[in-house]
Amino acid sequence: MAIYTREEAQKILEKALAFSKADACEINLRGSNSGNIRYARNTVSTAGYGSTQNLTVQSSFGKRTGTASIDEFDDASLEKVVRRAEELAQLSPENPEYMAPLEPQRYDPSSTFKEATANITPEYRADVAGKSITPASQKDVTAAGFLNDSANFSAMINSKGLFAYNQSTNVDFTVTMRTNDGTGSGWVTRDYNDIGKFDADEAARVAIDKAVLSKGAQAIEPGKYTVILEPAAASDLLRGLFRSFNARSADEGRSFMSAAGGGNKLGQKIVDERVSLWSDPLHPEVPTRTWNGEGMPLKKTNWIEHGVVKNLSYDRYWASQKGVEPLPSPSNVIMAGGDESLEDMIKGTKKGILVTRFWYIRSVDPQTLLFTGLTRDGTFYIENGKIKFPVKNFRFNESPVIMLNNLESLGKQVRVNGDLIPYMKIRDFTFTSLSDAV
Repeated sequence: MAIYTREEAQKILEKALAFSKADACEINLRGSNSGNIRYARNTVSTAGYGSTQNLTVQSSFGKRTGTASIDEFDDASLEKVVRRAEELAQLSPENPEYMAPLEPQRYDPSSTFKEATANITPEYRADVAGKSITPASQKDVTAAGFLNDSANFSAMINSKGLFAYNQSTNVDFTVTMRTNDGTGSGWVTRDYNDIGKFDADEAARVAIDKAVLSKGAQAIEPGKYTVILEPAAASDLLRGLFRSFNARSADEGRSFMSAAGGGNKLGQKIVDERVSLWSDPLHPEVPTRTWNGEGMPLKKTNWIEHGVVKNLSYDRYWASQKGVEPLPSPSNVIMAGGDESLEDMIKGTKKGILVTRFWYIRSVDPQTLLFTGLTRDGTFYIENGKIKFPVKNFRFNESPVIMLNNLESLGKQVRVNGDLIPYMKIRDFTFTSLSDAV
């Protein structure tokens, strides 16, 4: 399937909408071309290419709504899926929180599509695998990795005249390197819209170096330590905080953002004043679509500014209940950083622990955002500005809120999972026990 242009997508959507007899109708059209390669034990195990397309119709009669989907777009199929959505709507109970479709909106043009990423070939994917496998085998290390690239489009139309369209590309890469004696492990993740920013040699080198350096880890006592969190590790914990920026769950007393005695923490200082978080769909390093699933425009929004909660997201229903303007949830998260590199942060640390990533994170207490989990794939003891030796993995019990109140310094930002997160040095990070897993 080709990625439909704006004109092609609009033609299909308008044809489907013309079949509608409902009071209100919203139709979404999506498609993706994606390729991948997977390797383990220094050998490619699978490689593939897939193409998908889907059209979803949501029809409403009053507050009764039905939804149906299809992946064939001839006239008969389009009419069939519209009729099916209408049949389901007539059978559905009323939704007391139903919101009518939006009027037409204005959207900023996005920068999410890169032609080079859309044109990645099987030969390129094989070359990426080779750039992990060859150096790994030379260092007595075994590589296991996965590369997935995609070109995508999404479009929507509704019976009020709204139309939105976007094209995007993405590439996601992870590789784990294990020393052949089974005692060392290294890992990296990389993701971009633009394949031109991806350096497979660099990613493999980082993972191999971590694996070799982490051989023969030593056990040290659990407790409270100064830690340097690489962006992947910091992101793992911060996701819990990101999810709490929802006004309704806060107002209903169901989240960390709920205030004592009712309401929410909007306007309150909750973390160190050096912490600022915002979202921006037009940021050149982490661009996203400029509209959400309801067709609401996405704009740059401050969520925490100098430690103070500046905004919470309001869906259209909750905004109508509270008499405020709707504010969509963030499509990406950007955290202010500093100028220090990882090497600089290590040099400035008298005693501490470097954490590559966390794993198997689970919520302990949603009200305080307390989480537990394990370190993994490269944990190291720092002394007098140098990495002294690898340490056995720890279980931790920590809250991102406490973590951001124990902030010592922020380093350079790195793109991780579509967000932009800095290196962080945190004091009094709580490790509760040891783990023998590598």
